[in-house]
Amino acid sequence: MTGVFSGEKTKEGSDVEWLVVTLDKRDKREGEDKGLKLGPHAQGRVLLGSGPPGTINQAAKMPRGLPTRRGLQALALVLATAYATILLYQAVAPRQWIDETEDANSNVVIEIPMARLSAEEPAPVTPPIATATMAPFSTDLVDLFISVKTTRHYHHSRLPAIIATWFQFARDQTWFFTDRDDPYFQNQTNGHMINTKCSSSHNRRALCCKMSVEFDRFLASGRKWFCHFDDDNYVNVPRLLKLLDNYNPREDWYLGRPSIPAPLEIVRQGPEPSKRPQKVKFWFATGGAGFCISRALALKMIPVAGGGKFITVGDRIRLPDDVTMGYIIEHLLKKQLTVVEQFHSHLEPMKFLNRDTFHEQVSFSYSKGSRDEWNVVKIDGFDEKDDPKRFRSIHCHLFPHVANCPHR
Repeated sequence: MTGVFSGEKTKEGSDVEWLVVTLDKRDKREGEDKGLKLGPHAQGRVLLGSGPPGTINQAAKMPRGLPTRRGLQALALVLATAYATILLYQAVAPRQWIDETEDANSNVVIEIPMARLSAEEPAPVTPPIATATMAPFSTDLVDLFISVKTTRHYHHSRLPAIIATWFQFARDQTWFFTDRDDPYFQNQTNGHMINTKCSSSHNRRALCCKMSVEFDRFLASGRKWFCHFDDDNYVNVPRLLKLLDNYNPREDWYLGRPSIPAPLEIVRQGPEPSKRPQKVKFWFATGGAGFCISRALALKMIPVAGGGKFITVGDRIRLPDDVTMGYIIEHLLKKQLTVVEQFHSHLEPMKFLNRDTFHEQVSFSYSKGSRDEWNVVKIDGFDEKDDPKRFRSIHCHLFPHVANCPHR
C-alpha cells in the first residue's frame, strides 16, 4: 500500500484524527474481499480514524478542509526540495568560507616561535597585513660586535694607531683577540683585550683557534652583527653602519670581499676512502679586508662551528681561518658570499684608491714590503714619519673636526 498520511483533526469531531490513505488496485481488491466497498475507480481513498480499532469511515465523510491527493504530493515535493537545499548549503557553505579566508591570507607569512605557544593558550589569529613600503633596517652601534685579531708581537706596533683613531667611535663594540695578557692595553681598551690562549704563531691552526673564540664570544654577546677585522685595518665605523642598514640581521648574510679572482677549489676525501676525492669550489671573504656575518646565519653555523668546532673544520680542510669560514658558509650551509667592494686588504695596492671615494669605503689596510716600501693610501696629512700607516691622516680626512687633527 502506498499513500500520504496527514495527522490533522477534523471539524466534525475534535477527538478523532484522520489519516488519508491512497490505495492501489491490489489493496482495493483485498479490501473488497474483506467486505469493504472502496469505490469504482482503480485507486480509492479511505479515512482511518483514531477511534476504536477496526473503525473505518468512508470517504464520503471526509472533512472538507483536508487537501487533495495532488496537493499533498506537491507539498511533499516542496518540502523534500527545501530539505535537500538546506543539506547542500550546510555541506558547501563552510568549505567556501574556508577557501575565501585562505585566499585572503595567501600572501601573509607569519612565523611564531614554538616556545611562545602553550597548550592552554592557542595561537592568536592574525589579520591580513596591509601592503606598504617598509623602511630600511636601521643598524645602531649597540647592534655590532667588532673583533680585531692580533698577537703579542704586534701589540705595540699596531694597536696604538687603532686605539687613537677609529676605536674611539666604537669603544664598547670593539674587542681585541690576542694570545697574551697585557695589562697596559687592557687599560687602554677599557678591558676589551681577550686572551684566547691560542698560539702566537701565524699558522693556520693558531688563526682558526682565535677565529673560533671570536665566533663564540659573538654568539654569547647577543649582538646582531659579527664583523671581523685584522690589526692592520682602519675601519670607517659610520660607513660600516650605513652599509649594514641595507641588510636584515634576521636573514642570512655573509658580507665581504674575496682576494682571488675565482672561487677556491680544493680536493676533499669523502667518508668512504674507496671512492675518489671530491672537488669543492667556494668563495671566501678575505679576513685581511674584514667581513660581517648576520646573527641569523651565525645561529645556523652553531652545529658546525660553535663551541670550538670551528677548529675541527679547519683541521679537516687544513686551511686558514677566513678560508674555513667561507668553506662552512658557502659549501656546508650553501649560503653565498655577498661581495662588498668597499672592504680593502693589504693584498691590493692601496695607492690606487681614489681619494674622492674615501668616505664610501668601509675599511683600509697597509703593508710593508721587503724593501721597506709601504703599501698605503695616498693622502695628505701628517708626516709619513709620524704616520707611516696613514691611519691618522685617513681619520682626519674623514672626520676633520675630531681632536688632534690639523685645521683644514
